[in-house]
Amino acid sequence: MRIALAAAALLSTFTTMSSHAQTPAAPVKSIPGDPYVWLEDWTGPEAMAWVETENARTLKRLQDDPRFKALYGEALAIASASDRIPYPNPLNGRIFNFWRDAAHPQGIWRYTTEADYASASPAWTTILDLDALSKAEGKKWVWKGATCLDPDERLCLLNLSDGGEDAVTIREFDLSTGQFVDKGFTLPTSKQNEAWLDQDTLLLARDWGAGSLTASGYPFVVKAVKRGAPLDQAEEIYRGDPADQVGSAPFVLSDGSGHRAAFIYRGTTFFTNETYWISPEGPKRLPLPGKARLSGMVAGQVIVTTSEDWTTRDVTVPAGAVAAVTLKDIQDGGDLSPVILFAPNARQSVEGVTPTKSRLILTIMDNVRGRAMVLTPGSKGWTSKPLALPDNTSISVISSTDKKDLAYINVTGFLDPTTLWSVDTAAASVKQVKALPAKFDASTHVVEQFEAVSTDGAKIPYFIVHKKGIPLDGSTPTIMTAYGGFEVSMTPSYAATIGKLWLQRGGSYVLANIRGGGEFGPAWHEAGRKTKRQIIYDDFAAVAQDIFARKLSSPQKFGIYGGSNGGLLMGVAFNQHPDLWSAVTIQVPLLDMIRYEQIAAGASWVDEYGSVGVPAEKAFLEKISPYANIKKGVAYPEPYIWTTTKDDRVGPQHARKFAARLKEYGLPYLFYEDTAGGHSGDADIQQGARLQALQMTYFAQKLMGEAPAHP
Repeated sequence: MRIALAAAALLSTFTTMSSHAQTPAAPVKSIPGDPYVWLEDWTGPEAMAWVETENARTLKRLQDDPRFKALYGEALAIASASDRIPYPNPLNGRIFNFWRDAAHPQGIWRYTTEADYASASPAWTTILDLDALSKAEGKKWVWKGATCLDPDERLCLLNLSDGGEDAVTIREFDLSTGQFVDKGFTLPTSKQNEAWLDQDTLLLARDWGAGSLTASGYPFVVKAVKRGAPLDQAEEIYRGDPADQVGSAPFVLSDGSGHRAAFIYRGTTFFTNETYWISPEGPKRLPLPGKARLSGMVAGQVIVTTSEDWTTRDVTVPAGAVAAVTLKDIQDGGDLSPVILFAPNARQSVEGVTPTKSRLILTIMDNVRGRAMVLTPGSKGWTSKPLALPDNTSISVISSTDKKDLAYINVTGFLDPTTLWSVDTAAASVKQVKALPAKFDASTHVVEQFEAVSTDGAKIPYFIVHKKGIPLDGSTPTIMTAYGGFEVSMTPSYAATIGKLWLQRGGSYVLANIRGGGEFGPAWHEAGRKTKRQIIYDDFAAVAQDIFARKLSSPQKFGIYGGSNGGLLMGVAFNQHPDLWSAVTIQVPLLDMIRYEQIAAGASWVDEYGSVGVPAEKAFLEKISPYANIKKGVAYPEPYIWTTTKDDRVGPQHARKFAARLKEYGLPYLFYEDTAGGHSGDADIQQGARLQALQMTYFAQKLMGEAPAHP
């Protein structure tokens, strides 16, 4: 199993990293026009006292609502249910799984055999208990994954986070003994990326001390760490540039034919990069375009995905396509000769490429509906065969192994419980192996897909899930979400918690596929990047207006929610169209777009949002920044703003300052900051259930009215 990260995965990893220290060396109380800079003091006593006061007010309002207890109980039951699908990871000749339940809220790492995994009730053996480890060590360890050494996959580097931060401690673990390796690799807490070069050598990017991080807090120096040697004796392999917007990280590609090569990914901006092969003579840059990434290897052919046109003397690979080049050509140097494996049309996008021993699984979205196919290399080129999976769903590869032509695929839709399928890629055949039992009664509901017309005439698709036969009079309570950034697609998935907590109580749910995302490839994202971003917000408003025109809901019964970049979307929507919604949940958000580059990992996102250092971009950011554009006397809906103290990615500072400004202007709001959980609120299953219940209680209060009185 190739646990080592390819560049495509590294790009995702960089979204989960952030600056090593959020607290300013000398906290500032205020600056002209911004009296709440003191709330940027990440865990400072004055800021935390403010948080405690705000939390008490909000929790009393929401937890005292008689609906909260039932909503929390239902959310926790779904999160801890024993009949959930235990997602597989083929590793070390076994099937591993990380599992949380009521008895193990932080989780256990466990394994079974491949044959037993396919049975209805696999016999699991626990190899690591994070709850027990946390108790013994006085930490709240949160699982962040493992990197295991090929070919036997016995030694693994475990990534453990204290309380859910993106920063991790890395510790070597032996799967044959089920123990941490005595005097093995132990890397202290940092934002770091690691790769095995060999059994006694790691390639490592981390905070090496002063001058080793970019402005956004990512390491740009990669070193080789030898077993038993202290970190200060590590040998420098590659050095990026402190001016890079992101940073540098090592990764290794291997395949089922025995090929193996180490690389370095240098993120010059969030979307542009350089890739280096680590040759015996040192790193050598590959002749790839800036928006191309290595995404795996099969039979000595390295898979490349690109978000811009790539023209060589032989061929032009279009933006959004998948191509292959030979490892031999990479190692020989000179030009590469790509072979196009798949080129999407205007309504398609590539979602993932996953190698097995001798094949490649390609998953795509076709008008926001999932498809999957197996690609096979041969002496006469590559051939393709579709996989016979359910239609009108989202399809994603969960895991694979290069020891066999085996992979596991997840299939999910709004109303159809998620199913898991094993794939024999040599035969291009599939078999359902697991299915999630229904968590709510979906027989009374229907999914429809419509298109709204945005301000520039573009058609914006969206899905709406609602009860059959709802009155078309605008009376249906409805919540809508979207993301709109970073070429991230929002696709259908089984709405277990939303179904149980919202749909069954008479509400409707909307997923909007606005620009900025990747639903229709790089062009869909590029249309809303930097100073073109207003079209993203126009798309979102257009979807709401289309819903109202169809009388599926109305502003009085309509709520919206989104997190992170989606939290920024919520903040802009709150400011620009306060008349379109009666409830707005703003989750772990960016909101101060004037200072975002100076908070947590903000500087890494300049290629998405622009910079205040560029006059035209500064003018645009000032125009749309939610924190800067709150106005006195406007009839805003009362928002519910939540974040986490442990969020060392976006940071809780944005949410705090936004709430403080609302309070200054005498505007209604709710604010809650959980003290654990990181950016995703994932410290344990209770936290996730609590956050869901608080949010749904808020929506019920705003859109469904007062709770019924107890009999």
